Amino acid sequence: MTRWTAPIRAVAAAAILAALASIAMMAGARSSSSSAFSSDKGKFHILVNGQEVGKEDFDLGPNGGGWVAHGASEIQTPQGVQHVTGTLELHADGTPARYEWTLQGAKKATAVVTFQGSMATIDLHVQGTQPYTQTFTFQSPRVAILDNNLYDQYGILARLYDWQAKGTQTFSVLIPQELTPGSVTVESLGKQDVNGKKLDELQVKTEDLEVDLFLDGNRLVRIVSPSTNAEILRE
Repeated sequence: MTRWTAPIRAVAAAAILAALASIAMMAGARSSSSSAFSSDKGKFHILVNGQEVGKEDFDLGPNGGGWVAHGASEIQTPQGVQHVTGTLELHADGTPARYEWTLQGAKKATAVVTFQGSMATIDLHVQGTQPYTQTFTFQSPRVAILDNNLYDQYGILARLYDWQAKGTQTFSVLIPQELTPGSVTVESLGKQDVNGKKLDELQVKTEDLEVDLFLDGNRLVRIVSPSTNAEILRE
């Protein structure tokens, strides 16, 4: 697997170094991704070492025969406030069709990712540099987008997980802001008691990072990365 920097780690890095370029699940079991999607809207507060370093407003809704997810984050860095937006268009089965992100901070960067089957082409524009294009090929069209500082995309990953099959499942992923492909494993840890409420927990792992997702019915409400002391809380 290609080594990649996880989005939560990117939050901690952004808070310290300000590096550039850095689902809903149904109450019962299900097997198809299309049945897992439903509209959602909310806000996440992003904390590192217990201190709030940013926030994200997000929404997910129908888009023709598919779905579209919007996320907009504001992150505090030593160089100032960094704004990140992402719009992810999905087919009905949850596979990505198009993704567009913008970053505004010390420099401005924008990119569009288009998907054709198992291929993804990124057209990147960074202020002060020449446009750049790169193509990635995955094993299947079933690719999860997990971009830096856009945590609603973990909710999409949770929707792609097959809750009927359970067990450990592997997903190809793409981090567009880092031009980095990779893979994650996702496993259900069942119901957990969190502050007196029963939440479903998903454990997301790479070779060098572990992230825990907590869901309340069809809502992603908490993300925890113990190794980076980062926590994402839904308002």
